[in-house]
Amino acid sequence: MEFVDLRSDTVTKPTPAMREAMANAEVGDDVYGEDPTVNRLQEMAAEMMGKASGLFVASGTMGNLAGVLAHCQRGDEAIVGNKAHTFLFEAGGISALGGVHSCQLPNQPDGSLGLEDIEAAIRPDDPHDPITRLICLENTHNRCGGTYQTPEYMNRVSEFAHGRGLSVHLDGARIFNAAAVQEIKAKEIAGPVDSVTFCLSKGLCAPVGSVLCGSKEYIRKAHRLRKMLGGGMRQAGILAAAGIVALETMTGRLSEDHARARKLANGLKQVPGLILDPEVPATNMVFLSLTPEVKSQTSEVVEKLKRYGILAGVTGQRSFRLVLHYWIDDAGVEKTITAFGDVVQ
Repeated sequence: MEFVDLRSDTVTKPTPAMREAMANAEVGDDVYGEDPTVNRLQEMAAEMMGKASGLFVASGTMGNLAGVLAHCQRGDEAIVGNKAHTFLFEAGGISALGGVHSCQLPNQPDGSLGLEDIEAAIRPDDPHDPITRLICLENTHNRCGGTYQTPEYMNRVSEFAHGRGLSVHLDGARIFNAAAVQEIKAKEIAGPVDSVTFCLSKGLCAPVGSVLCGSKEYIRKAHRLRKMLGGGMRQAGILAAAGIVALETMTGRLSEDHARARKLANGLKQVPGLILDPEVPATNMVFLSLTPEVKSQTSEVVEKLKRYGILAGVTGQRSFRLVLHYWIDDAGVEKTITAFGDVVQ
């Protein structure tokens, strides 16, 4: 059976153009800086983020980990949201491996951190306290519904941070979704921050990898950390080639995923037993839950959906996350609406 896989945009497979580019990629030893395809990807990524330099890494988690550690010393504190991917889903790496303490602030419904909350969290110059060093943002924000932040917000936080001697790291795993929905360039979002990580392997469909971008000196530090984390991938141009195709061909079509997310949400609103977030999907994610009248738990609904060829993501005992991506077409959206209508009762 061919499944409509809505569990995440991480399930995307490389396009035929990516596979061809991978087969023909010119490679060298990237640990020595001699892989021309990796070098080209890093240069493209840095330019698109408005930064001086880039570093190809194996995953977004590695990018965020190296990114935070390049800013912080052991015992420093990073301010993060309590729904941030870095805090929830990266195995506590900044603390376990970097000795970086995290201060978790409540994310606002739109995924932002309140400036007053950030200001209240900055530690005084006191030997009892860790040193506040870094503010971590996320855009788009996964656990807040795929919401996005504007360039104006990114500027406000960055100016606030820099005025207090702090740095800002952006987990921009889906930054191109944030750019697409606002009809702007990604560098308008990432430009004010000190560092940014974005994923090639989600909505951009590349099979592996992320890129960390920042200043030349910052990336020099991150390069050493990548080596320490086991991220020296040698002839990685085979992978970077797909990333280049992703940046050239996939960033401009993400609005199609957003449109299908709205179509899916509108259809599911008509299904008795489902509650959708009151706002239209911000980008490519649809969050929904079961009404109290529905006896089934999400685990049961998910198993029934599989019989219809639908794979759905679970976020709780009564809630789901459905993520639209390149491999979900209009027919897949209609099939999903029909399947939920049949199994939710």
